[in-house]
Amino acid sequence: MRPYLQAKFFNLPNSLSFIRLLTAPVLIIILLSPGKGESLAAAIIFALVCVTDWLDGYLARRYGIVTSFGKFLDPLADKILIITAFIMLIPLGRVPAWLVAAIVGRAIAVTGLRAVAADAGVVISASPLGKYKTIFQIVCLVPLIVHYPYFGLDFHLIGTILLVPAFILTMASGIEYFVKFFKNSGLKDD
Repeated sequence: MRPYLQAKFFNLPNSLSFIRLLTAPVLIIILLSPGKGESLAAAIIFALVCVTDWLDGYLARRYGIVTSFGKFLDPLADKILIITAFIMLIPLGRVPAWLVAAIVGRAIAVTGLRAVAADAGVVISASPLGKYKTIFQIVCLVPLIVHYPYFGLDFHLIGTILLVPAFILTMASGIEYFVKFFKNSGLKDD
């Protein structure tokens, strides 16, 4: 591969996003036998890898290595990692299937909307509400993955309580994307 292409695709921020992608199958394997130790290990791995979401963006902006590939890979890695965690928790009885279906549906709808918007020349940038959605999803998933009690804390209950604002922010940010699109695209009169 040519050096300039290699730097465009394989810089540090993009490598961190790629690590998030590779972590999804690791979570699947660990959560197939979700004992107390495995659940704790999966939660620690998930939390550590989620920190790379902030780090890759920071490094890309700080060192001026923001790339189109990175703009594609970063949100893709986030969605795959978070959706994988949610889906793996369904058969374990840690999250309701209808809630995960709504979250996955929202992710697909927003991704599709962004593709339509890009084709129409409308840029729909990430909103603060969308960023809070991601943070709350991660924050609720960590205790839901831990699930078992530690230090006298009911991690499943903590995760379930945090799931409520995560779900509300997920749906609200999805609605916000559609409102932005129709407001900025000129399609509202059609």
